[in-house]
Amino acid sequence: MEDLKSMTFEEVQGLIISLNEPKFRAKQVYEWINRGVNSFEEMGNIPKSLKEKLSNYCYISVAIIEKKQISSYDNTVKYLFKLKDGNFIEAVVMSYHHGYTICISTQVGCKMGCRFCATGKQGFTRNLTAGEMISQIETAQRDLEIRISNIVLMGMGEPLDNYNNVMRFLDLVSFEKGLNIGKRHITLSTCGIVPKIYSLADRKMQITLSVSLHAPNDKMRSSTMPVNDVYNIKELMEAVRYYIDKTNRRVSFEYSMIDGVNDSDSSAHELGRLIKGMLCHVNLIPVNTVEGSDYRKSKKDRLLSFINILSKYGITATVRRTLGSDIDASCGQLKGKYRKERR
Repeated sequence: MEDLKSMTFEEVQGLIISLNEPKFRAKQVYEWINRGVNSFEEMGNIPKSLKEKLSNYCYISVAIIEKKQISSYDNTVKYLFKLKDGNFIEAVVMSYHHGYTICISTQVGCKMGCRFCATGKQGFTRNLTAGEMISQIETAQRDLEIRISNIVLMGMGEPLDNYNNVMRFLDLVSFEKGLNIGKRHITLSTCGIVPKIYSLADRKMQITLSVSLHAPNDKMRSSTMPVNDVYNIKELMEAVRYYIDKTNRRVSFEYSMIDGVNDSDSSAHELGRLIKGMLCHVNLIPVNTVEGSDYRKSKKDRLLSFINILSKYGITATVRRTLGSDIDASCGQLKGKYRKERR
């Protein structure tokens, strides 16, 4: 069975016609899908006979709130969502001066195994459908009674490891008859799946690409990110330059600052030499404390020194604002804690 929420308007229209129903029903069904309904029964103006036909051919993906935490510091909201098959994923809604941003998951778990990531320690279960990605946004909007204006694909999972579903999601979420969130308001984060970066570049989408770099050389990066053993930094940088040339979009490099691991002045100089001259920005992230990991976040003076050194190479670097630190806002933390509570 297909996920109805993952279908384009044209596909819904084709389905309705194949069921020998009037063509105008497609518009009605599609409108209900984009209101965030969780069942066919909620479609008020759809005949019972059509609802029964639809239920024989497809299902409606859902993201049901299993647990919700609100930060007492900054009102960041962390959700643990339950999917139709009983799996759990996470999403975070953050408030900024320009509006609301949601960080969504693209997979149940993750294959990449980054040492500093809570999700990576939980293993991989499956990919999410485009509809399940959309459901996270719809459920959060309905629950908080807000309009989300920005999306970050930086939650559980590696987006480019679920390439086809993510590409479909990007088209659906920006569709004017759908949620209508423009691609310029969407950021996709990757740990560096090189072939898919080339594929993404060739699509020339106006999204922001965010690359999780976290180290300036192969030895250091491989010690924290196993993906580097498959696609090394040289290959990654070539792919990123290709992306910039094709899209003329600035790339963001994510760099988790880990005390005593990758935050030295020499690391800053090495990073500066690596990306000098690129259309890019560096986002320094004090690493989160993850159970089972000895990594600790860098001290403030290290952050400032790193920024100053990168500026000498003409590179702008900023420290990511920490949000939701009291609610396990980093991906994988709430799910891991919830698992323990249920044992």
